Amino acid sequence: MAHRQFDLVTLGTGAALPARGRHPSAQLLIIHGEHYLIDCGEGTQERLREAGVGFNRIKHVFISHLHGDHYLGLMGLISSMHLMGRAQPLHVHGPAELKPIIDLQLRASQTYLRYHLQFHALLPESGTVAWSDSRARITVLALRHRIPCTGFVFEETEAPRHLRKEKVHVIPEHARAAVKSGADLPMPDGSIVPNSELTVAPAPVRRYAYCSDTAYAPELLPHIRGVDLLYHEATFTEQLAKRAKETMHSTAQEAALLAREAGVRRLLLGHFSSRYKSSDLLLAEAQAVFPHTEASEDGRTYSIPELTIVQN
Repeated sequence: MAHRQFDLVTLGTGAALPARGRHPSAQLLIIHGEHYLIDCGEGTQERLREAGVGFNRIKHVFISHLHGDHYLGLMGLISSMHLMGRAQPLHVHGPAELKPIIDLQLRASQTYLRYHLQFHALLPESGTVAWSDSRARITVLALRHRIPCTGFVFEETEAPRHLRKEKVHVIPEHARAAVKSGADLPMPDGSIVPNSELTVAPAPVRRYAYCSDTAYAPELLPHIRGVDLLYHEATFTEQLAKRAKETMHSTAQEAALLAREAGVRRLLLGHFSSRYKSSDLLLAEAQAVFPHTEASEDGRTYSIPELTIVQN
């Protein structure tokens, strides 16, 4: 059975100001070989180089909002792709106001891209589809922040059903694709073999939710319930809850509360204020509420494995 990759690489885990060991927000999500860049803070190009990722493997960039620590690396990446002779289209998904920013910088530098940049304006309305392809379906989360801000849920496409090993020999080659898609098998004598006798269900679909900059937002619960991995900002500890409320950010405890209420499998904290030299305090605060919590680290890969299918 072929491995279906679902890996998250955290390229930048810091908030607003860069701090030693933490860079501005950026993530790379790899689903079945497709590379999706989520936010693109300053220096993302260097982080991609360090991760050994070729820029031209990225076909889609998703920008959550227009605070600089989430998008100021985008123009550099767009320009580098141009200088490297990119030919394939690049899809940029983000707030409508991002398009004139890109156009202005290209016009001012008299840059005429060698490739087509396709811009997709996002509306901050939870549940709306931002993109869908053969590997994944990406929907929007309307976050609570000082300016319009979107999070994202990435859901892989369902795999075909798996043929039972002991039944493969009775299924003609020409019928196997249909059987994998759920069809019953008509036999030469006119009888029908039910699909359930020929196949087993594929592994459950995996989902990843990205909540960048947001205050505690329980209205997100129906959209993130049960996700395999939730990334949620944890800019402050509860000691600075007042500051979090003023800036419309979350504390680590609030991120954990949302994860617990949503019944997610794992919580990944990020977007740490530069005032914290270590994420230990933030992690301890969250784990007291939701034990299955990790603190994201720049350059680390977090895999979401497929559940093993047992044939019976």
